[in-house]
Amino acid sequence: MESDCRIPMYCCRPRVLVLHAVFWGLVSLRVFGAALLSEEKSTSVQPLATPCWMMEDYVVTEECEQCSDFTWRSQSVCRKTGYVERVNCSRSNREEYRSCRSALMEERLFWKFEAAMLVLTLVFSILVVVRQRRNDRRASEKVQRQIQSI
Repeated sequence: MESDCRIPMYCCRPRVLVLHAVFWGLVSLRVFGAALLSEEKSTSVQPLATPCWMMEDYVVTEECEQCSDFTWRSQSVCRKTGYVERVNCSRSNREEYRSCRSALMEERLFWKFEAAMLVLTLVFSILVVVRQRRNDRRASEKVQRQIQSI
């Protein structure tokens, strides 16, 4: 008798169910954790005045550079990325600091991502090979049992 259930039986094994629960738990923790962190940042005291570089044209007077410990503690713009650049607004002629993303930081993040993907590729490739060999061995044993029963 065949079942109407479309879920394969191996998906209902406790080990698979636990792995699914752990995976979705980590995913939801990552998503909700990021949402909570962004709420914490948005509830902090925001300056009342809009920065001049958002409203008018500006010229970068100092290129993007890493914040020192003192600047990181004293200026809120340093906390976003850890890098800051000085801009001079054209109309108001004010000098302000603006958070920026360093090319060096971006390159490091890129290579970290590439390394992580390489490691994951190797791990899952090894898992596929191991699983395929195990399945081949089981199929071979099953055929041998069928031949012996004849």
